[in-house]
Amino acid sequence: MSAQEFFDYLENHTILGVKLSTFLQLLVIAVVAVVLERLFTRYLSRFARRARLAPHVTNGLVLTARLLILIGAAVSAVRVGGLPTDWFVAFSAIGGAAVGFASTKTIGNFVAGLYLLAARPFRVGDLVRLGTVEGIVEEIAINYTKILTMADTLVSVSNLQIMDRDITNYSYKSDERDGLHCYTFEISFDHSVSSSRIAKILDEVFQKCCSNLPKRPRYVLLRSGGFERVYLIYLYAKRPEDIFILKPQVAEQAFKLWDKERQKDNQ
Repeated sequence: MSAQEFFDYLENHTILGVKLSTFLQLLVIAVVAVVLERLFTRYLSRFARRARLAPHVTNGLVLTARLLILIGAAVSAVRVGGLPTDWFVAFSAIGGAAVGFASTKTIGNFVAGLYLLAARPFRVGDLVRLGTVEGIVEEIAINYTKILTMADTLVSVSNLQIMDRDITNYSYKSDERDGLHCYTFEISFDHSVSSSRIAKILDEVFQKCCSNLPKRPRYVLLRSGGFERVYLIYLYAKRPEDIFILKPQVAEQAFKLWDKERQKDNQ
C-alpha cells in the first residue's frame, strides 16, 4: 500500500463516527500528554531536590504542571477535533450519567481537594492526624492525600473523607523557634508508684532519649482516676520522622524504669 493509499484509507474509514486520521491524532495527543506528565514530574522532583525547595512548594509545582498539561491536551483535542455532533452527544450523556452517579463523591472530592490546597490546614512534610490516620503528609493531590504512617506504610485518604474528620496538625511555632513539630501522646501508670517518682522517671527518660532535641520535652498530669494516672507527653522535633523513633523509645524506657521501681517496692 502506497502512502497516498494509506492516507486515503485513514480519511475514508471511521471509529465510533470519528475518522481514523482524527482518532490517531487524538491518540497521539493522549500519549504525548502522559509522557510529558511523567517527564515534568521527574524533572521538577529532581530540580526541587537540587534547589532544596520545601516539600509543599514541590507539590504545588508538580500539581500545577499536571493541570497545565491536562488543559493543553484538552485544548489540542478540541482543535484537532472535527468530532461529529453525535460524538459530543454520546460523551455528554456518559459524562452526565457519571456525574449523576458519583457527584457526591467525585465532585465533592475535587472541591475538597481545592479547599485543602487553598486553606492549607496542613502542608507536605507536616506531621498530622486525620481522624484515626496519623503520619507525615507526603503528597496533597486534587482527589487524595498521601500519609506516611509510623508503620512505614503509605495511606491514601480521599480529600472528601478528610473534610469529615478531625484534623490535628502538630506543627509548632513560637517567637523563639519556628519549624518545629510538637507531638503529643498519652502514657499511663497505676498508683503503685508515687507521682513524685513518676516525675523522676520521666525526667530521666527525657535526659536519656531526648537530649539532642531542639526543645526539651515536657509532661502534664492529664487525669487521675481510681486505677491510673494519665500523663500527656509533649515531644518537640524539627524532623517529623524523629517522632517515629522517639515515641516508642520514650514509652519503652518509661515502663522499664517504672517496672524497676515496682520491683524495689516488692523486695
